[in-house]
Amino acid sequence: MSIPLNLAMIQEARKRLAGVIHHTPLDHSTTFSRLTGREVYFKLENLQKTGSFKIRGAYNKIMSLTLEERQRGVIAASAGNHAQGVAYAATRAGIPSTVVMPEGAPISKVMATRGYGAQVILAGGGYDEAFDYARRMQKETGATLVHGFDDPLVAAGQGTIGLELLDELPDLDAVLVPVGGGGLIAGIAVAIKSLKPQVRVIGIQSRGAPAVYLSLKGDHRQQLVTTATIADGISVRRPGEFTLEVMRRYVDDVLLVDDEEIARAILMLLERSKIVVEGAGAVVLAALLHGHLSLPGAKVALVLSGGNIDVNILSIIIERGLVKSGRIIRLRTVVTDQPGSLQRLLGVLAAVRANVISINHDRIKPQVPLKQAEVELLLETSDVEHMERVMAALTREGYRVERI
Repeated sequence: MSIPLNLAMIQEARKRLAGVIHHTPLDHSTTFSRLTGREVYFKLENLQKTGSFKIRGAYNKIMSLTLEERQRGVIAASAGNHAQGVAYAATRAGIPSTVVMPEGAPISKVMATRGYGAQVILAGGGYDEAFDYARRMQKETGATLVHGFDDPLVAAGQGTIGLELLDELPDLDAVLVPVGGGGLIAGIAVAIKSLKPQVRVIGIQSRGAPAVYLSLKGDHRQQLVTTATIADGISVRRPGEFTLEVMRRYVDDVLLVDDEEIARAILMLLERSKIVVEGAGAVVLAALLHGHLSLPGAKVALVLSGGNIDVNILSIIIERGLVKSGRIIRLRTVVTDQPGSLQRLLGVLAAVRANVISINHDRIKPQVPLKQAEVELLLETSDVEHMERVMAALTREGYRVERI
């Protein structure tokens, strides 16, 4: 089977995108190089216009349309990032756009898509249902469907990232790429393997949405019944037909990471590098941090594909991360219901340098004996060792302590 994507198409896409997109930085990370034993470079597509790489493919596709196609407008389905890329590109080109997004899409992404000028329709419980709805609308209206990944012109736009990587880091050993439907890695793989076939191209998927991983291990395209991952940008139940063929030919490996690993990578990027990345963009660092691939000492580029993370999800990740690292602890204990009891408890905490974030004192709870009161505490500690010292100090002073 011949592949309808080549280096010339990607180079042509680069010309179309000149002056439209940001040439995003390739940032060497001393911190993560030391932590992982490789030379780590971040391709910061989270700083791209609309907050992700998706504008590259969307703009290249839209600017390739005929005059007649432009007049009929474009339609797309997306969980968020492709939606914003299509809306921005279509508005810039003076073309009407409609985007179908899942009903559960983050409100921040819905509002951003509308802000870029698209008509947004909410339909379906996930990307695949939204895509089916968009396909029906496309047949009714005659608008051009701008597929999120299974389109050679879209993949060619994404492949310009590969050209930029080789321009700035010609002695690159490997590139790690997030994988959902496969458009991003298809474009990057064709660009890199056409110029430097010795560079390893490795895809990373969420274990909760492993459609590409399973398809490559088997002999046909797999369709998942459902997906479950915080990396909503790569939560795709079935890879593209064209992109899967590209991946079979050009991609060296596809690896899986789980949601806990993704969440830790998000938090570490935020805390160590001050980089805000969504779940789909963090899978590449998650794979490197948790030892899912070798390449010791190699120069590795990690494509941080987007930064459009919902602030509610981010707040949960931060709080869970602080709990797991021993920097926040919730405790429950019982004190006598008399003056000075609470002060004594707080004195023990002050002596071991635990900071009280919040406290709840309840003496009327039915399960609590008369003349006693239940106290729930949210404490700030330095690390797991400090947390254990706090627990030990309370136990020595006669408190029966329960972690919540």
